[in-house]
Amino acid sequence: MTVTSNPNTISALVDSFATAAPAELEASYRRLVGAVWHDGHLTTLAAPAVSELVPRVSQVDDLRKAYLAELFGLLVQAEYPDTDGPVATVVRTGMDQYLDLWTGSSREQPTHWALLYLLSHFPPDRDRILAAAATVDLDVDDMSRLDRAVDTLDPDKPVIGRVFPYPAAYDEMFESEKEVDRAWIRTLTPEQVVAQWHADIEAVRGHAGAKAYYAIRYGKPEPVYPDSIPSREARPPDADDVAIFAPHTYALRCPRCQGKLKIQQGLAECASGRDPGFPIANGMLNVLTTIHDGKDHDADFLFQLSNIGTMPYFIDVYARPAFKRLCGLNWSNEVSPQWEGNYIKEHVRPVDGTVLDLAAGGGLWTDTLANAVGMDRVLALDILPGSLATLRDRRPDVPAVVANARYLPFDDSSLGAVICWDALQAFPEEAPFAIAEVGRCLRPGGTFTLFTFVYSDDEIYRHFVRAHRFPKIHKDGLVLFHRADLDRWLADAGLTVVDRTGPHLHYVITARKEG
Repeated sequence: MTVTSNPNTISALVDSFATAAPAELEASYRRLVGAVWHDGHLTTLAAPAVSELVPRVSQVDDLRKAYLAELFGLLVQAEYPDTDGPVATVVRTGMDQYLDLWTGSSREQPTHWALLYLLSHFPPDRDRILAAAATVDLDVDDMSRLDRAVDTLDPDKPVIGRVFPYPAAYDEMFESEKEVDRAWIRTLTPEQVVAQWHADIEAVRGHAGAKAYYAIRYGKPEPVYPDSIPSREARPPDADDVAIFAPHTYALRCPRCQGKLKIQQGLAECASGRDPGFPIANGMLNVLTTIHDGKDHDADFLFQLSNIGTMPYFIDVYARPAFKRLCGLNWSNEVSPQWEGNYIKEHVRPVDGTVLDLAAGGGLWTDTLANAVGMDRVLALDILPGSLATLRDRRPDVPAVVANARYLPFDDSSLGAVICWDALQAFPEEAPFAIAEVGRCLRPGGTFTLFTFVYSDDEIYRHFVRAHRFPKIHKDGLVLFHRADLDRWLADAGLTVVDRTGPHLHYVITARKEG
């Protein structure tokens, strides 16, 4: 798609960018971008612009070179999957110059990151690009993304769907996990395979673009480190179900008929007698069996993956830190695990009752929460049994409930506090309903502590984030939130925000239930 643009003199915009004073550089660049690109699409000025801009690369300073590399990447990607469109063809004439600049740059310079992003768009030059990459000290994650970005699809042996946070992160997958991937791929038509390949390529390029964006405007991105390294294989211990659920039985109710639940070993019986009961295994109560939410979890590829006990390992070690950097603009690690842990300890202020870790995942923050308020008060909830298996292995003293956040299995005004930490974005369609449920279940005075991410107001960065598309979900791009929506949902749930913090695109609040 090409967007028609008023034919302002492109030469004037180029000259303005090339000569702008430092304080005006970003604004002049925005005017130039706005004339040639909008929301992932080219305008009619894109082709004449690159014809003028490519020769200018050698004439401008290093920071402007980085800006131009970002712009060229945006324009070439707009023609994808066409790799020899009119814009890409002109931009590619500068390949020798880009490679020379890149191999002569350092990680301290924004040109290093911007050229990494730009070069990821040229599979025809794969060998030259990878040879240059071997000389510039790329980290494993960046090298892995670049290698995939300049690769071509082998339709006979397609490798798709495993690109976030970076392809090499999955090299240590167990054979059983690889077979799940292969089984899924076998269900796809050739057209679906091609579509997923293109989505994967856009995701790895989008990640490189987001990193370059940060480097140009804020400075060198810091290396990413895992927040936690859980066990590779979760083996939750056997539990005395009656004892471990005893502190929470008063709050539990059948999510279908709202009757009380009576806990026995291996079974939660509904006091109303309308349901046959819910299974409990290894300290995990599963109430999904009677929730008719219209979703076929057994047929969902990602649900199947998450039921493999090792998947929470990949989430904690690889995906979560990378997601926080991408969606929170956290490339300098301002929001560190220590920062997060301190916030939880300082702001979760429960009244009497169970403290719920909502969408607890593998239990990284359940551990922090239990240490802060006492393990006998904490109950974990998630929709994925595989993640809760890791949590139970990590904290065998904390019971867990497999449930949908849209239908919390608790009485009205029964919980002392709720935390949903770095998780709401995993179920954006359910978010307003989940927040309403939190408001229903909290006791007056209890707190709700929430950490998630909001959309950037910047069109370019928002484009890079949206470029991340994953199998079965986010097929139209990664979904986050608008601040105004989150604020409204909290107010509608009867929750008043008493603390608000978090840099960049992090949404971190503590709210209290009034009344």
